[in-house]
Amino acid sequence: MLKSLFNWKVLVNLVVAIGVFVGLVWLTFRWLEYHTNHGQEIPVPNVVNKSVHDAVKILDDTGLEYEVDSANYDPKYRPFQVLQVYPAPGSRVKDGRTVRLKVNPRTWAPIVVPDVINKYSGLAFQRLDQVGLKIGDTIYEPSIQKDALLRILYKGNAVNPGAKIPRFSIIDVVVGSGPMRNISIPNVVGLSVKEARAVITKSMFEVGLVEYEDGGKDESDIIYYQDPAAGDVRDQGMQIDLWASKRTPAELRAKVEQLNSIYRMKVDTSLPPVRYEEVHNEPVYEAPVVPPPAPKKETPKPEVPKTETPKAQTTTPKPSGTGTEKPKTSSNTPAAGSTAKPASSTTATQPAQKPKAKKVVVE
Repeated sequence: MLKSLFNWKVLVNLVVAIGVFVGLVWLTFRWLEYHTNHGQEIPVPNVVNKSVHDAVKILDDTGLEYEVDSANYDPKYRPFQVLQVYPAPGSRVKDGRTVRLKVNPRTWAPIVVPDVINKYSGLAFQRLDQVGLKIGDTIYEPSIQKDALLRILYKGNAVNPGAKIPRFSIIDVVVGSGPMRNISIPNVVGLSVKEARAVITKSMFEVGLVEYEDGGKDESDIIYYQDPAAGDVRDQGMQIDLWASKRTPAELRAKVEQLNSIYRMKVDTSLPPVRYEEVHNEPVYEAPVVPPPAPKKETPKPEVPKTETPKAQTTTPKPSGTGTEKPKTSSNTPAAGSTAKPASSTTATQPAQKPKAKKVVVE
């Protein structure tokens, strides 16, 4: 059996098989080198901070493919400015490799305007702020819907809910300021029902009961009566009742008179007018009574008793022919009718002094 293995025919077949296998492997690698451009690499050009148009032109000249990503807007950079490149600039890639460019878009991505019409303005403002819209001017307009958001304006044009505008756009809003007072009722007699509805709505009134003469609901019927009457003063938001017919108001004069007797009360002007006189009561002002000043109380001062020292008196007798006069002596007794001042109990008494001897000279 071993002898048959070393037969020359077997060896030839084995060598041929090995050669075919090696040839196939070599051809496969050569095909891969040709197909993958092995050894042929291109450096990625640096297109950061360039505009997207210039970057695309450079990549086309280099032979590279590109993809543009412009999802997020950054206001710090210019519109259409290239922010990042992947693979990084300077990297070596094959010819035809796709390069991804991150570009700053022209503005924010558009968003859908939420449905906040006829909603309370406070809640509407919060909803608009949540989706990324900024409130500019707030315009107040007379409306029976007080504090309700009536319209949204973008660049002066009304925007309906569901429309798309750029994010962080500045919008103006129209808010109802409430009904106006003492507004004249418009005249809709002679107009069709459709025209009367438009006039009443434009004047900020409400269409109330509409009574058709034939019982139908034809909007082309002519208005021959209205309540309140044209020219009356009412607040906006009040209802105006209408009567419509296919005939003209002149043909329904009797019907109009009948309605006037019900809805138009006549005022009797034959009575004299009532006069009102205003009585003026002048207030009487009385001078305020000033109380007399209270008397001042004087505090008595203590009196110090005075002591008198008796003086010696000398009398000289006058010569007379008949006899001699008795000498006059002075006494310390007080005169009649005079009262001595009592000494104060609080003052100290002085010791009594002895009277001096009196001299009497007799001639």
